[in-house]
Amino acid sequence: MAVDFKDYYKTLGVERTASPDDIKQAFRKLARVHHPDVAKNKAVGEEKFKEINEAYEVLGDPEKRKRYDELGPNWQQEGMPRQPAHGAAGTPDFEFGGTGFSDFFESFFGARNEGFGSFRRQRGDAMDEDDAFERQGRDVEADLLVTLEEALLGSLRKVTLRRPADNGSAERADTYQVRIPAGVHEGQRIRLAGQGRQGRGGTPGDLYLRVRLARHPDFSVQGADLHFDLDLAPWEAVLGVQAKIPTLDGTTSLRVPAGTSGGSQLRLKGLGLPRDDGGRGDLYATVRIQVPASVSAEERGAWEELARTSKFKPRKTR
Repeated sequence: MAVDFKDYYKTLGVERTASPDDIKQAFRKLARVHHPDVAKNKAVGEEKFKEINEAYEVLGDPEKRKRYDELGPNWQQEGMPRQPAHGAAGTPDFEFGGTGFSDFFESFFGARNEGFGSFRRQRGDAMDEDDAFERQGRDVEADLLVTLEEALLGSLRKVTLRRPADNGSAERADTYQVRIPAGVHEGQRIRLAGQGRQGRGGTPGDLYLRVRLARHPDFSVQGADLHFDLDLAPWEAVLGVQAKIPTLDGTTSLRVPAGTSGGSQLRLKGLGLPRDDGGRGDLYATVRIQVPASVSAEERGAWEELARTSKFKPRKTR
């Protein structure tokens, strides 16, 4: 099963020399267009959103980006710093569909390359590792991309596991209806018992899907809490405003008090992700005061008049 190289820079539309901020901005711009909730064609948008997320999962992480840059587009010919956990170079021993990640990602940046899952051996078994794999079967692992909306509400996902030909048997593909429960969190494992690799005479391994929360164009995640950057004009921070902001439940209105300073956090209770106790986390809006890059002559005059008449002193004087 050949693995195709993924050009993540091309996916995000940035140069290989792009700064971390350039990459973040490119992701946010594309994700807002292709998010399944807003895309004109939901099916196409969902697929594109997954591709964008995978690209940002790698390029938005300094360590993963460094490893990716070391691979280069000629990775199969030039040798690979990271090999799949099992199987020949460039050929994973299983391929997945419906997880939200490509086999290229799984081979080099996914669960199997991060110590997730392990070889299982019965206590006291003196056989070597290869023999144990053959007799008992082994676990199969992959990452499962879950959107924040799915984490909030739960969903059903079709996941296909394509198994390579083994000992003369034909290659086959098994499809599972995987239930993603509401409230899943980053790193949580969903287990499909007995659906891993079949052993010779022993019990088969299990299939594990590890949840990876999709990056969202508006929110970052800290535990069950969501964080949102709220951009305000200077006069909105001074005078106060009713600001409309997105939430996972739809748009809501947030009252920004007069005199709100940059960096302030405004809390919307219960609009985060599900918690283990059955409640929900909170949504925090962090204020960022924006200034216009350019102003008209009339606007400049208004600002100059304000500067002359205001008694506000932002810097302390001795």
